Amino acid sequence: MFRIIIFIGIIFLVQFCIDSARGQGSNRPNVLVIYADQHRFDCLGAMGNPDVKTPNLDRLARDGVLFNNSFCVWPVCTPSRYSLLTGQYVRQHGGRSNRCTLQPGTPTFANILREAGYKTKAVGKMHFMPAYLDVGFDELELAEQHGDGRLVDDYHRYLRERGLIDSLDLIDQVGHFRKRAPDQYWQTFGAMVSNLSEEHHSTTWIGNRAVHELGQWESSRLGLLMVGFIKPHHPFDPPAPWNTMYDPAKLTILPGWTDRQLACDRALGRGYFDNSKLTLPALRRVMAYYYATISQIDDQVGRMIETLKGKGLYDNTLVIYTADHGEFMGFHHMLLKGNHMYDPLIKVPLIVKFPDGRHAGKVSDSLVNSLDVTGTIIREAGCELGPDMRGRPLGPILAGEQLTRKLVFAECGPYTMVRSKSHKLLHHSGPGKSLFFDLKKDPQELDNLYEDPKYQSQIDLFQEALMVLFVFRAEASVYLDLEAQQIARPNVPPDREAAEMQMREYIDQQMAKELSK
Repeated sequence: MFRIIIFIGIIFLVQFCIDSARGQGSNRPNVLVIYADQHRFDCLGAMGNPDVKTPNLDRLARDGVLFNNSFCVWPVCTPSRYSLLTGQYVRQHGGRSNRCTLQPGTPTFANILREAGYKTKAVGKMHFMPAYLDVGFDELELAEQHGDGRLVDDYHRYLRERGLIDSLDLIDQVGHFRKRAPDQYWQTFGAMVSNLSEEHHSTTWIGNRAVHELGQWESSRLGLLMVGFIKPHHPFDPPAPWNTMYDPAKLTILPGWTDRQLACDRALGRGYFDNSKLTLPALRRVMAYYYATISQIDDQVGRMIETLKGKGLYDNTLVIYTADHGEFMGFHHMLLKGNHMYDPLIKVPLIVKFPDGRHAGKVSDSLVNSLDVTGTIIREAGCELGPDMRGRPLGPILAGEQLTRKLVFAECGPYTMVRSKSHKLLHHSGPGKSLFFDLKKDPQELDNLYEDPKYQSQIDLFQEALMVLFVFRAEASVYLDLEAQQIARPNVPPDREAAEMQMREYIDQQMAKELSK
């Protein structure tokens, strides 16, 4: 009898452990990840920006932790997104372009939480290939921008059903339409009011889907929701009345503006727009429209927070706001991205609101990166990180239980970055192309000290650190499989090629009308 009692006890203990592992322990939080695209780190009220209005994100920062030194690991959309999902550097997962597929079987925070019993969903821009790639989300409601994803996603089907089209976005993103862009597009660097009303704008559509999903959350089952906004990525096209929110003449030019583009930057390209033609009046207009798209996102963040509070779930929800990369916005006389990994491009906003008010109101100067965000999501959910994940959970760092990083690393094309709080190396294997900056003396990264003898010992240390970091694995090759496994949901087109053809025909017809006006 005693053995039977022990046996039954063991069974109950095992079942308890399984239930806990499936996310049914009462101490596990819901998880809301809000992911903007191309949001410069200092374009938040909480970061001291004197002009941009972000009251809801500022309030979230007061409830959580504001990180002053947060970095992405590759400042391009898909590579950065795959790194956030996997907790891996890009050279590990291999997704170095916007046209690639995550390797089958790669652990992500989404599939780890799904295995732990979370209901997992993502809405908005994900930038996967194929669009509905199964990376651990039970459901995907997509609003894509670049590439073929917009030909099969939910948002563009929504527009087509209403006889609408996001014509300015198509002009900005699709080459053969961009060649026929009106003069105003070039003169304003894509800063124009959206042709869509606020009701049908992508930010509103994404916000509506997010709020609806949060409204379905119940205390009986934990939820993970990732919300990917298309904005403030170019084109800078807020809908009315958001386009009138900021007076360009009253805006403060952000730190780092120069009268002309530096020679070393110009050598990497003229820019998506011709940076040499950028003027201060044009920049002010771009800033006004860029800020408007950020404020519009902030409004949707406020709706999400109020929904969680209304359901009594806010306190037990891990809420994260960050971005895939930054935006030059005038730094070194440049717009957008696609140049050296200067801070406005490689730094990203990061706000983490921990469950139950832990660490509320803190401002952290610790060096962190997007892989640490991955680690935080997984650890806060009570799960274990995968063996190839390189992030460090932020909770123990904030609690003083773990040493902070001394260096952060990033990659982009032929360059790799090593950055401390005071210095930055942009390493290139080619002669005469590497850059090194003393950020205390030169925060705007104007004076390249790579050949200065006084800094050679420090440069050597940074290069050695780079070799040590990346010795663990050879660089993975780019993987693309348009037939990779997608989620099995009713909103996923069963015939991808037919869906693409149908949408392409609709877009071509509508754009012919728009461009002939």
